[in-house]
Amino acid sequence: EFEKMKEKSPDNFRVDFAVSREQTNSKGEKMYIQTRMAEYAKELWELLKKDDTYVYMCGLKGMEKGIDDIMVSLAAEDGIDWIDYKKQLKKGEQWNVEVY
Repeated sequence: EFEKMKEKSPDNFRVDFAVSREQTNSKGEKMYIQTRMAEYAKELWELLKKDDTYVYMCGLKGMEKGIDDIMVSLAAEDGIDWIDYKKQLKKGEQWNVEVY
């Protein structure tokens, strides 16, 4: 479904995967969500400051800490508290993290 969305709107839709059991990062280590996010963290942060950006991530519950660790430092560079900002994004349905 996401691949089809990307095909229809390549300039307005991005899909990436981080599958730790199947992929490795540039160091040959398992690919985790925080590793993938770090590859384009500043770009992601700039996008998250826009009203028309929507993020969806799913995976194991433990991944949330890695996501927050990256976002805390990026938000802090702009003087923003990530936890508060994340609450705003969730309320606007722009930040969707489903964990199990």
